[in-house]
Amino acid sequence: MTYSFIIPAYNESSRIRPTLDEILRYTAEQNWDAETLVVDDGSRDDTPDVVREYARVHSQIRLLQNPGNRGKGFSVRNGMLHARGDLCLFTDADLSSPISEAQKLFEAIRAGADVAIGSRWLRAELQTGRQPLYRQAFGRIFNLVLRLFLGLQFKDTQCGFKTFRREAAHRIFPLQKIERWGFDPEILYIARRMGFKVAEVPVLWAHSEGTRLHPFRDGIRMFVDVLHIRWYAITGAYSAPAVSAPDRL
Repeated sequence: MTYSFIIPAYNESSRIRPTLDEILRYTAEQNWDAETLVVDDGSRDDTPDVVREYARVHSQIRLLQNPGNRGKGFSVRNGMLHARGDLCLFTDADLSSPISEAQKLFEAIRAGADVAIGSRWLRAELQTGRQPLYRQAFGRIFNLVLRLFLGLQFKDTQCGFKTFRREAAHRIFPLQKIERWGFDPEILYIARRMGFKVAEVPVLWAHSEGTRLHPFRDGIRMFVDVLHIRWYAITGAYSAPAVSAPDRL
């Protein structure tokens, strides 16, 4: 079994070092055959140089660079489509969910899921640092919109900690249209539409003050993205043959 860890990164030079150190430490401890792909989204700081420095010493670290600043969704797609692992996990650069929580997602895959998504709200007591109340309120409203417009019944679609079988990733991500914050519900909608089994898994999680999501500005964009997803679905942009469940691990 091989593993790919994908980290979308924009101006993350202050956080990427401890994150890479922790992933290297943990994967070595588990004796995993693992690669780590840092996808630089047009950073204006020295994030790419830091990653290159690590890659010179650690062959399992790879740097991908987007053609300018394209958004988190573009970065995740870029990483997923270049990943070589049997299981492909993307995580935020601040490791809001500890990398050790990946075990929970991998176990869900081994139990039969094609996609396993980390959830902050299935067991809220696992949150070691809560979001501000206004962000919690936004999350609740957005979740309701997703249920009404897309039929997504998950407690948490936005947690930046998700794992895909490589076969599923290579079917889902080529159909992705949304490149910024609204990409999470889109890839889950595509996964369900294509017949893949999605498991929601409670994980440890702590809010980071360094998040770049602006609740009002980006919130409006995400609501518009939901309408785009509905439109893409209606117009056949996500059309693909239904898949039967792939061979289980």
